[in-house]
Amino acid sequence: MNPKPISIQLYTLRAEAQQDFTGVLKRVASIGYSGVEPAGFGGLSAQEFRNIIDDLGMKVSSAHGIDPLSMPVEQAIETAGILGLDIVCGGFGPAEFATLDKIKATAERVSAAIAQIKPAGLKLMLHNHYWEFSDVDGRLAYDWFAELCPEVYTYCAANFGANNAAEQVAKFKPRAPFLHIKDGKLEHNQPMLAVGQGKMDFPAVIAAADENVLRWLIVELDECATDMFTAVEESYNYLVGNKLATGNR
Repeated sequence: MNPKPISIQLYTLRAEAQQDFTGVLKRVASIGYSGVEPAGFGGLSAQEFRNIIDDLGMKVSSAHGIDPLSMPVEQAIETAGILGLDIVCGGFGPAEFATLDKIKATAERVSAAIAQIKPAGLKLMLHNHYWEFSDVDGRLAYDWFAELCPEVYTYCAANFGANNAAEQVAKFKPRAPFLHIKDGKLEHNQPMLAVGQGKMDFPAVIAAADENVLRWLIVELDECATDMFTAVEESYNYLVGNKLATGNR
């Protein structure tokens, strides 16, 4: 597979962004990241945010929270247009995937949202978590969901090593245009590590994706025991240095 460009989920740097949001964007660009995945605009309008990203030579790879599940449909469509996106992203908590009945209700809600944005040329994907890849009535919760909601896109999840991440990516590769890249000890309530310093087999995970579907690799670290910017740069160096991704330097 030809390496895909590298992006970062800005939630990773949320603490730093509270102090200097624009400064965070500039530092991410200086590290070499080709794109960013925002989870909010730091008090800027969508257009102001897009202008800064363009000026820094990056792209908006994708975005969280801009979807008909969390805002009026017209607003989601307009914001996606400003950012140049054709895929919007939402997500759910554990309750919506706790039982098969809950999963069915969630699938109905997501299918309805997809129908609302499809006329505008938009697709919907869900940010995944470990609870969607836990067992429900003998199958992974997400297996039930994906079967009930065939048009939704996905990131996939390792569930702290309970399943094989590469196998999950291979299973859902027709609907995985983005992969969230995160690493660690694969233990609950333990801080993450810079990509390449934990237990994840990223060459296998990335190779399992469909080259014609996959667009971006997106680094996402929920929390880290080290300085977060250090981990962000080390993650970049690992992925780009090992030719698993491409960056701007």
